[in-house]
Amino acid sequence: MAKAVLIDLCSSWSNQTQESVVGTLEGVQEDDPFHTPLLYLMCYHTIGNERNGKDTHHKVIRSFHCPEKGVEVVCSQSTVAALYTIKQKLDEKGIDTIKIILLSKRKPLMREYVNQLFTSVYQFEFKDLQINCEEYDPKNSTVRQNELETLTDQDVQQVQSEITLFLKRLPSLKGKLTILKSLLIPDHIFLHGFTTRTGGISYIPTMSSFNLFSSSKRRDPPVVVKENLRRLAAVAGFDQDKYHTIKVNHASDVWVMGRAQPKSYDALVTNQKGVTIAAPGADCIPVLFADPVQKACGAAHSGWQGTLLGVSMAVVNAMIKKYGSNVEDILVVLGPSVGPCCFRLPQESAKEFHRIDPKCVRHYEASHPYIDIRRATRVLLEAGGVLPQNIQDDTVKDQKQNLTLCTSCCPDQFYSHVRDGENFGTQIGFISIKD
Repeated sequence: MAKAVLIDLCSSWSNQTQESVVGTLEGVQEDDPFHTPLLYLMCYHTIGNERNGKDTHHKVIRSFHCPEKGVEVVCSQSTVAALYTIKQKLDEKGIDTIKIILLSKRKPLMREYVNQLFTSVYQFEFKDLQINCEEYDPKNSTVRQNELETLTDQDVQQVQSEITLFLKRLPSLKGKLTILKSLLIPDHIFLHGFTTRTGGISYIPTMSSFNLFSSSKRRDPPVVVKENLRRLAAVAGFDQDKYHTIKVNHASDVWVMGRAQPKSYDALVTNQKGVTIAAPGADCIPVLFADPVQKACGAAHSGWQGTLLGVSMAVVNAMIKKYGSNVEDILVVLGPSVGPCCFRLPQESAKEFHRIDPKCVRHYEASHPYIDIRRATRVLLEAGGVLPQNIQDDTVKDQKQNLTLCTSCCPDQFYSHVRDGENFGTQIGFISIKD
């Protein structure tokens, strides 16, 4: 298993420091000569170092840089910048086991940076760097460095603020942020859209660049997703503090906003102005609902299981019951999702879709037939009273207005679990009622 060792050099440099680093490097390399880990030396080069003589120290540190022997020096202006650069290197190599060697005084602070920038995919071990404490220079960090067993709330907030500012300054990847919109939903009443995968800061290939979902099982941390969301809110024009997304359970539970929030739900509805609700999707369908008469809206995450359980009609029924919506007034838009060209299910599950409509299944006799979850959604909505012309999906005649594109077939535009595997990114469909 590939491992990495990170040596945090926040102390001022001296002969004793150099001896300690040399000894530490030798010790790490001797621990397991057959599986020598990658070594990273993390140091800080702030403005003014040249004037106070510390630039010489950094030249000495850089002399350790020897990538061909698995030793790299990462020198940045802050802890977050250096650690984020190293994280990119680790992710590129698929490394998730890391030992951090550092001054004991730095442990609480470093743990907070790690908690913010990494997920539970990674396993960390902390070990003391043996350097005379008198050599430690707290001015090298933007966060207060007293002898703390734990960080204060102020320290934690400052770490979070430093990370937020750093991520905010990162350039967008893979082009500009793009939002797809439907002409079916009246723009003067509702703000809505479906995101694509461009314009964010997520750098992991299968999640690059506008990933909008974080999981303990994936490498993109919540702080990166939050920054992507901030950029979306700024471009789309909604309040990030009034944003609510579905807690996926692959079922048909609907949260009616204003009532107690369930632990999990695959749909939500609201009539509150200025509140943005969103449904994630990476093959599963993000479905948006709008009632321009009663001024209510909804969003649903409709995977194959949720489709069979009738999650879309559950949203329609909730809007009728809670807001007095007329089923004939409700508009429904199906967003980007896996098409029948790319999605297969075992025969037993395919039978359920065949019962809804035989046209939902292709090559029915195969062990894993192709399934059309979009058609199944339309059939169930129409059976529930939604007007055919009030449903927008991939049957639209004008293909320029087609938003229900196949996520698996369009790797430059969308994320796809089917195509990319477990470490996939997520796009969303969002909607709100304008003030």
